[in-house]
Parts: sequence; structure tokens; C-alpha cells
Amino acid sequence: MTQITVAALQLGFTPDLERNIANVSRLVREAAAQGAQVILPPELFEGEYFCRVEDEGLFAQAHPVTEHRAVLAMQALAAELRVTIPTSFFEADGPHHYNSLAMIGPDGAVQGVYRKSHIPDGPGYEEKFYFRPGNTGFKVWPGAGTTLGVGVCWDQWYPETARAMMLMGAEVLFYPTAIGSEPHDTSLDTARLWRRAMVGHAVSNVVPIVAANRVGTEHGQTFYGTSFIADERGDMLAELGREEEGVIVATLDLARVKRHRAAFGFFRDRRPELYGRLVQDV
Repeated sequence: MTQITVAALQLGFTPDLERNIANVSRLVREAAAQGAQVILPPELFEGEYFCRVEDEGLFAQAHPVTEHRAVLAMQALAAELRVTIPTSFFEADGPHHYNSLAMIGPDGAVQGVYRKSHIPDGPGYEEKFYFRPGNTGFKVWPGAGTTLGVGVCWDQWYPETARAMMLMGAEVLFYPTAIGSEPHDTSLDTARLWRRAMVGHAVSNVVPIVAANRVGTEHGQTFYGTSFIADERGDMLAELGREEEGVIVATLDLARVKRHRAAFGFFRDRRPELYGRLVQDV
């Protein structure tokens, strides 16, 4: 397929799972009505971002992929609308817990599960208490006539994530996110850094990027939105502000992207034999 239409959703969330699913579903329908074939909700949209604190009671919110209500709801919606929905969720797998993503295809089936590889640990983002590091490795999936790569939140800061998915054949990269204020340093605003990191991946891999964040204040922690869709040169095709809720949609010309990627020569001129240091411990 030469063209693909993609969308990112941005909204705030409450402790009410059913309300969150309904709000996400409404925006999915809006995006599909605008022609979107792949629709990206934010990270862990099942509820508030619970990782701001360490609370063993919150493990009860995790469920297997086959039983998680957010996943089941997106499966039904994807099948109805014939769209692809990368769906972030809190996964329980026996005694293990992961920050996971179910890639749901337009037939409503889960094509596979990716488990977040990079797990942050810091004030307001205590994810290592809840999640094991992912054991799936990076993954890509066929979708909308092309190949889709997805990293989850903290993954998006690592150039290795983007490059690995590109080497696996990804043509568009998606990053569902939950990021905002830093409780340990109220003067630190990472919104522009967050964007720059992913725009850098777009440029150095010559690939479009779709990033979806949440908005709103949850227990004093404010999420800064600024979701966007960038083209393969890092130029913004669509974006949302720091407080807006809504949908952004853009159509990507993948034939043009492929030409640009070949012309830049980044993959032609790679020197893997020199990169051994990258896979050694610091």
C-alpha cells in the first residue's frame, strides 16, 4: 500500500475503567470516521497512571491479555470499524506482571503482545515496582498494508528501540505514552525533550512517528499531552496542545518515505562491525 492514514488519541483518564473505555472508544470512532486505519490510544488508558506510588493493592488491576476489559473492548471496536488499534494494558501472566501492548488487527484478533523493554524508576514513575522488563524483544506487525513498529513510553527515549524495529522492517513507528510533570523537580519540563527524542528517531531512521500522550492532573501529577504525528523528516503533520483532548489524523505516503530513506543512505552506510560496544554493559 502506498498510503496509510494514522491517528493518535489524547485525553485524560479517571479511576473508572468503563468510563475510560467509553471515552477512548468515542475517539477511536472519530478517528475511523476521518479515515484512520491505525489508531493509537495513550499508554495504560485503563485508568489513572498508578505507577506514581508503590501500592501492592494495585496489582489486582492486572489481567491476562485474554481477560483484560480494555483489550476486549478494543478488539470488538477494531472488528466493527475494521481498524488496527495498538492497545496498552497492565498484563498479568501467572505471577509476573508487565506493561504490555496488544496489537489488535482489523479482524479484532490480537496479533501478538509486546512487553515494554525499558522500565523507568524514579519519583512519580515507579514502574519497576510493578513491571518486569519485557521478555518479548522488540516486535513489528503487518497492518494496513505495511509493517508497524510499537515501543511503549520509556522505550521511546532509546535510539536502539527505533533502529531495531526499523531493521525488522517497520515502516511507521508508534509510541503510546504517559508522561508529564516530575515530582522531584517542579522546574523540569520534559515536553520539548520528549518530542525531540522521537523527532530524532524520525530523522535518523527516515520514518514517520506517531506519539499519543495523556492530559490532565492526577493527584498532583500533570500530564502534558503534546501528542503528534511527524513525517520521515521530523516535520509535524498534526499535533495537539498541552491540555487538549481529541484526535489527530495524517495520511503518510510510504512510497515517498521509502525513496527518501534510500536516498539518505543511513541503512546503506551502517557499519555493524563497529557497533559491538553498544551491546556491552557499561
